[in-house]
Amino acid sequence: MITQIKPASKRTRKAAATYQLQVLLTGSEPPIWRRLQVPVTANLSWFHAVLQVAMGWTNSHLHQFICGEHIYSDPTGELEQCAGDPPVLDENKFTLAELLNDVHEGLVYNYDFGDSWEHIVTVEKIVPAEASMPAIAVCLAGSRACPPEDCGGIGGYMELLKSLKNKKHPEHRRIKEWLGRPFDPEFFDEARTNHWLRKLKWPRVTESQLRQILITRDGYHE
Repeated sequence: MITQIKPASKRTRKAAATYQLQVLLTGSEPPIWRRLQVPVTANLSWFHAVLQVAMGWTNSHLHQFICGEHIYSDPTGELEQCAGDPPVLDENKFTLAELLNDVHEGLVYNYDFGDSWEHIVTVEKIVPAEASMPAIAVCLAGSRACPPEDCGGIGGYMELLKSLKNKKHPEHRRIKEWLGRPFDPEFFDEARTNHWLRKLKWPRVTESQLRQILITRDGYHE
């Protein structure tokens, strides 16, 4: 089920350089969230890259943005559509400023249609334009680690945490082997997140560039 978010109002957009956004992973308890500052002129494709880096995902699955009645995604992903579904718009052609106009407005970012990781993105503050402001994304705060990919969505993640906590759990050993590395659900490093966010090229980052950033961030070598 997709959470409905109020679309941007029709009133005149305020002149601003940056949105302060809260990104909340739906269903996470305790909450998994990030607070970001992002240029209002960022297109949704670039914002997708920001979310992948900031949340801790690996860009291994399809994604989409939902705002009001509209769906936006990467056209190369060729999302499946059912009869009566609204057309999928090209995320490269729309900016945050075109979708969100004011504080408390927001959108949904859905990543991995199998596990269905749903993120609620809400405008917390509009930061006035300053000539000295660089066009980058900044993580101001956050809490808790990103769930491992392909663990079965938020329900599967909650079960994974239970098995990791209890050494007598029948799935404890299998889950540890499946993870392949230590996993601390409480870990979040703001400075490290900003280090990798600064690697994102403005105003566009290619798929290969994002892939290389995430591979290097996670310590994998091809």
